[in-house]
Amino acid sequence: MRETGGVALDITAKRADPALLDLPWSTPLEDWPEVRLAALPRGISRHVVRFVKLSGRVLAVKEIKAELALREFYMLRNLNRLGLPCVEPFAVVQGRVDDAGKPLDAALITRHLQFSLPYRALYSQALRPDTAARLIDALAVLLVKLHLSGFWWGDVSLSNTLFVRDAGAFAAYLVDAETGELRERLSDGQREHDLDIARVNIAGELFDLEAGDLLHGEDPIETSERIVTRYRELWAELTDIEEFTLNERWRVEDRIRRLNEIGFDVDELAITTDFTGTTISIQPKVVDAGHHSRRLLRLTGLDVEEGQARRLLNDLDAYRAATDRQNDDEELVAHDWLAGIYEPVTRSVPAPMRGKLEPAEFFHEVLEHRWYMAELAGHDIRIEDAVVDYVANVLPSKPDEKAVLGTDTGAIPILASDTAPLPIVTRQNDDGAATSER
Repeated sequence: MRETGGVALDITAKRADPALLDLPWSTPLEDWPEVRLAALPRGISRHVVRFVKLSGRVLAVKEIKAELALREFYMLRNLNRLGLPCVEPFAVVQGRVDDAGKPLDAALITRHLQFSLPYRALYSQALRPDTAARLIDALAVLLVKLHLSGFWWGDVSLSNTLFVRDAGAFAAYLVDAETGELRERLSDGQREHDLDIARVNIAGELFDLEAGDLLHGEDPIETSERIVTRYRELWAELTDIEEFTLNERWRVEDRIRRLNEIGFDVDELAITTDFTGTTISIQPKVVDAGHHSRRLLRLTGLDVEEGQARRLLNDLDAYRAATDRQNDDEELVAHDWLAGIYEPVTRSVPAPMRGKLEPAEFFHEVLEHRWYMAELAGHDIRIEDAVVDYVANVLPSKPDEKAVLGTDTGAIPILASDTAPLPIVTRQNDDGAATSER
């Protein structure tokens, strides 16, 4: 709490940082001086959002009504406790007034997710033609993770998501929990409602990109339907009951292996037999995301995205085979791979270019580059040579994704309107009734 011109400034923070008091809270957020701001790409939001530099970190500040700010702050804290992919809440500032004594909205502050980009920033770059499909796949995985934990989003969209590169694909993070509700379990109707909101919002966002000539040949309607298809495929794999005969018990392990391959661990299985004992039914009861990332963290201490972890583990396995150490302790081999392969490669990035890609993504890109070099040369290429060639010929053209010196997507023109079409927001009551607004 701080007295400012006779008005009490109320700060609710996850961790107290006195530097918060130095920000110009008596100024509307849209008028904050450039010296306070970080040059990061902004997505589309119905609220004013700015990035600020504070105590060596970058924070996102959103101007919003006090009751909504507090609700979202505590919702994000709960989602973080559950280990779900979302931004980290930092503080809520209330009691703001301008110099004339007029009340200002509260501010919700979250930590900026390093190396993450909004979807419009990704489309402003030169990307592969299947960018939309990869983003939709990442969003489908995120939505399944949220639903498994009982979170009803209520405003699923590309705009409310941040994307982090993940070994050639993307990992999605929830960035706006304003409309969400956390329940013990979601009904099928609630899940389908979120899917319908996602389909409509994504179609609108892609039509907007198409109008701005930013799409790469994707059909907005067809692409928006992909969220439904991919979500249902993944949900079925994670939750469906599977039946088989007693002499097919190997299918229990096969089901667990398939779940591990798509990045999920099974903590508990429900296994039952029929009255005759000849038919077995299995259903995953507790499914946790992050199978490969947890294994890599245990072996090496590296905390990376799931796809990156899978790629790094594959390289670790290849190193183990190449050094003929299949019978050695896995943790010892992992330590040697980390010290002899991974760390020398990631340390080879020149200091001025370290903000372009996070280390694990850089390592993945070098592996990809080595494969292309070997294909062109017709023989194996040493990873040291691949690093030198990649740093010299590929990395300089990459956009800086840490502190982003790229396009401010808030400045990308939107046709036919000075403001972006807001996504459809739907709020659901306990009885299942829903109201929608823009």
